[in-house]
Amino acid sequence: MSDYQVRLYKDSDYERVREIFADGMIEHTTKAFHTSLRLPRTWAFLLLTFLLLSWITGSLLMSVLAVIIDVGLLFYIHKHIYTAYANYCLKDDMLDIQKYYLQRDGCCFWVVESSGEVAGMVAAVPSPNPGGERQVELKRLSVPRKHRGKGIAKALCRTVIDHARKRGCEAVVLETSYPQVDAWKLYEKMGFKRTRSYFTPALLGKLLFFRILVYRYDLPVPR
Repeated sequence: MSDYQVRLYKDSDYERVREIFADGMIEHTTKAFHTSLRLPRTWAFLLLTFLLLSWITGSLLMSVLAVIIDVGLLFYIHKHIYTAYANYCLKDDMLDIQKYYLQRDGCCFWVVESSGEVAGMVAAVPSPNPGGERQVELKRLSVPRKHRGKGIAKALCRTVIDHARKRGCEAVVLETSYPQVDAWKLYEKMGFKRTRSYFTPALLGKLLFFRILVYRYDLPVPR
């Protein structure tokens, strides 16, 4: 027996749900930073910085400090990206969850309750892609660290899949980012297939290897 239950969102969940979402997004900063730090272009830039400063100043200390500052700046950039996105969403669909998700046709929002507290969340909306009226998009899946490993994320995925099946849809689709390794590995274990990937349009996204992964879970078409 699981010690949690999936239920519809209610207004008393508002502050906790927003907190879980924001914390979950900002948590990706470290993995995204490590992904960028492993890129050959990053190492080439850091080496160039070190050599250039060494040649100009002749100071090993200043050269090392410059590299440390560059690494710190790289981490700050990643944190800014995720923080800015979280703040945008908190002012957009996450501002009035009841209105955006529970009062619109085809949309829904669920939470997981465990020991009297919210321990996870997920949302579903009609896909904005062409032909999306036959697809459901899985959004806002997040489980706090202390509640992971209990099967909560899988239960939330299945909830969205069941929602799509009951609506007679042909697929569940979603997008995640490459640094969110735990997330896309979970989706693949659940049967989602990666259909494509793309870099964010901004030049910064390409430089930081900020790749978006697109997944799809096909459902049997009702006859």
